Amino acid sequence: MEVSRRMSEQTLQYFLSRGQIQEKDAASVEWYHAANSNSKITEALKSPAHMIEADILLRGSDPKEPIMAHPPQTDSDITFRDWLKEVTGSVKGVKLDFKSPQAVAPSMGLLEEVRGRLACPVWINADILPGPGGKATPLEPQAFLEAVGPGNLGDVLSLGWTTGWSPNIDNPGYSWKMVQEMEEICRDLKQPVTFPVRAALLPQSFEQLHWLLQQSNRYSLTVWTGQTDKLDVKDLLRYRQSIDKSRVYYDLLESQSNAFRKLPGYSLKGNGSQP
Repeated sequence: MEVSRRMSEQTLQYFLSRGQIQEKDAASVEWYHAANSNSKITEALKSPAHMIEADILLRGSDPKEPIMAHPPQTDSDITFRDWLKEVTGSVKGVKLDFKSPQAVAPSMGLLEEVRGRLACPVWINADILPGPGGKATPLEPQAFLEAVGPGNLGDVLSLGWTTGWSPNIDNPGYSWKMVQEMEEICRDLKQPVTFPVRAALLPQSFEQLHWLLQQSNRYSLTVWTGQTDKLDVKDLLRYRQSIDKSRVYYDLLESQSNAFRKLPGYSLKGNGSQP
């Protein structure tokens, strides 16, 4: 259990050892999103963010190779190969968000080519199951994991659900069936796993997600928010106060993050709390 716990904290330990964060608090990690162009990756590398997120798909025309783009875009001014050249040697971590199954295997091959020069945390992300309100088609779980391969055991697998959120209705949360199906997929994996979960759906999902984290010390949550989602940051306090602070990342809008950190209950967190 202790080995798996250390694995789950490798990202935090990396930034802690470089003095970029002051304690093993996943909420301290800051994010840069959609670094999908030459100008954006340049900006991201100069930013204060700890982790750079970018989207990968297969170019829609020849030459069909992995590029940095988010659907519905089908082209980009930077390939994944060139993107990797930019981040190699950087102290920032990277989160690679796969949007097409065809891009996974060739991208992993390119990643392995630079692995020896890439010392930073690597997160590999895809939505692999249908989730609450989700309309997009998830990547097939086993095909995705096989394409990723065993890789580096220090890589973090970021495995999520497709989700949706609509105003003025009662949006469903993550159901027991959803979390149990995800745990069944992840229980025999060797890598650390983080589950990206939509912040607006968390108030109605605490019992399910708390249970999921209890199943393995390799597991963590990454709380994210949609640009137009209605979120009361007070709803996140239950997670902040009940779950070890090393196991919940908060990838929020800057205004939400600032408001969250100013809440009176934000610092009332138990280091030894379970899970």
